[in-house]
Amino acid sequence: ILQDTESVEAESLIAQTTMGIYVIRAEGAGPEEEPSDVGVVLEGVEVLQNLPSVTLGCVMLFGLIYALNLNYPKDLKCTFEAFQKILMELDTTKLSPKVQGLKIKM
Repeated sequence: ILQDTESVEAESLIAQTTMGIYVIRAEGAGPEEEPSDVGVVLEGVEVLQNLPSVTLGCVMLFGLIYALNLNYPKDLKCTFEAFQKILMELDTTKLSPKVQGLKIKM
């Protein structure tokens, strides 16, 4: 999630993002205020923008991952797996050892 960055810098960071959600807030806005834009990035391309919330951004990201049959980025695989299998309770019978350990601790 990108916050408090200049437009050119934000575009550069988005272009380098394999998979993620971006949040743009008005200058001086706090984290409790509504974002001015929320979007989804796949392979450096903004595939969705002007979403009303981060929650919808997460749901749309996972929907795109499933619909396009994408693999999670290697460096974020455990994060995405934990989100999917623990928080969203999808495909909970096949947990990796790391995610299983986290689930037990929770």
